[in-house]
Amino acid sequence: QVQLVESGGGLVQPGGSLRLSCAASGFPFSVYPMSWYRQAPGKERELVASVALGSYNTSYIESAKGRFTISRDNAKKKVYLQMTSLKPEDTAVYSCNSGGWGFGPLPSWGQGTQVTVSS
Repeated sequence: QVQLVESGGGLVQPGGSLRLSCAASGFPFSVYPMSWYRQAPGKERELVASVALGSYNTSYIESAKGRFTISRDNAKKKVYLQMTSLKPEDTAVYSCNSGGWGFGPLPSWGQGTQVTVSS
């Protein structure tokens, strides 16, 4: 079955950096565009960044442009999100799933990884 396991979150000061990782299994990873999503307390989940099949095309929400970089390793079935210049408003649970370019998320979600940006 589909499994998505996120890691790499933590507590970081404003301006700091984190690198999130997602290990995927149970589906043909290399043929799905993949995305990172986040959900802050009291808010709906939002798609933050997407990467196409071969990593050549990426897409970001406006607030993430220039600060976040999404990438993937199809051989390892992993997706990464490098986050820099973090702000308190980036605080959320971050999850990976398929998404972008007309693809929606798969029904299964991982546990996510908590990112807290605070001084």
